[in-house]
This record gives sequence, structure tokens and C-alpha cells, in this order.
Amino acid sequence: MMNRPPVNELEQKVGCRYALVTVVAKRARQIMQNPDVDSGIKPVSAAIEELYEEKLKIKNVGE
Repeated sequence: MMNRPPVNELEQKVGCRYALVTVVAKRARQIMQNPDVDSGIKPVSAAIEELYEEKLKIKNVGE
């Protein structure tokens, strides 16, 4: 179970839980495909951290 960062805060940044899962999964796949980046943490954890620290720019479908 993920305690930090809180899921509710992440959900507010994205809009809904479905979008949250989609964004994190897509970014985690991008991290796994880049062999040059080895941060020592799991790709999903890295993606969540990037989202929480607002390093990811999320583009809505309507934009």
C-alpha cells in the first residue's frame, strides 16, 4: 500500500483515478525503455515521484 505521496493528492493533480493510473503506467514504461537512466528505484515509484513533484506535464485530451 502506498502511503507517500497520498493517492488523493495525486488524484487531484490529474483529475481522476483512471487518468492517474494511465499517466503513471505510461511514464513507468518510458522509464523502463530508457537504459541510460538507473535511479535505483522502481519505475512506477519514479513515475509517481515525478508526478507528485510536478515534473510531468499532463496534457488533457481536449488540448
